[in-house]
Amino acid sequence: MSSNGFEGRSVVVTGAGSGIGRAAAFKFAAEGARVLVADLNPEGAGETVKAIENEGGIARAVVGDLSDQRVVDEVVATAVDTFGGVNVLVNNAGIMDRMSALGETDDAEWERVIRVNLTAPFLLARAVLPHMLANTDGGAIVFTASEASLRGSAAGAAYTASKHGIVGLVKSLSVMYRGVGIRANAIVPGATATSIQVDARADAHGPATLRPYLGLSGRPAAADEQAAAILFLASDAASNINGAVLPVDNGWSAI
Repeated sequence: MSSNGFEGRSVVVTGAGSGIGRAAAFKFAAEGARVLVADLNPEGAGETVKAIENEGGIARAVVGDLSDQRVVDEVVATAVDTFGGVNVLVNNAGIMDRMSALGETDDAEWERVIRVNLTAPFLLARAVLPHMLANTDGGAIVFTASEASLRGSAAGAAYTASKHGIVGLVKSLSVMYRGVGIRANAIVPGATATSIQVDARADAHGPATLRPYLGLSGRPAAADEQAAAILFLASDAASNINGAVLPVDNGWSAI
């Protein structure tokens, strides 16, 4: 078994077709885990699986919209049927809003961001819980939160609300299931070099208001730096860390 305790374990990573999710999938695979790659993008998911297999690792992909319960069910069933269970869930997949202020946020933007960023992680955590409860050593769930989980000046209304909700899920999970060996934690990425896109109107109130605050973010992190924190929180080295919301932001949250 590796020093982090991942050898032969089953790990589900969402949003693993690119960015932080892909970097996390690579790290878990390098530690001997069997990785279920979940992503909306078939090309990205396939590339992640191929890269893991080329290094001698084991990975499978499930492609689909994780805000759809049927896709969630397929992800969990594939991990259980192929790898024998689920030991770790990395709830990483997410989308940005348009940096819209509340008064500029239409129903479509609100509902889509909340569905992908908050409801999908809820659905996945709920789906893996029975399998983690069946494990003799429980399990670990790591969420990707955001600076927008901690403040109102890092994104628009919909994204900010969704990421504050993630922190609530982490805290509730950590209290409700700590007695049965399931841990829930979150990383809080600051500015990170990924492919995530922000479709913001330059003349809108939200982006114009947020621009000066976003300038305080400092050096963007590499996806690998965020993935290293995910790996740690999921590992045996973090066995007594539960309910933590860990900034990985080069001090932005300290400003």
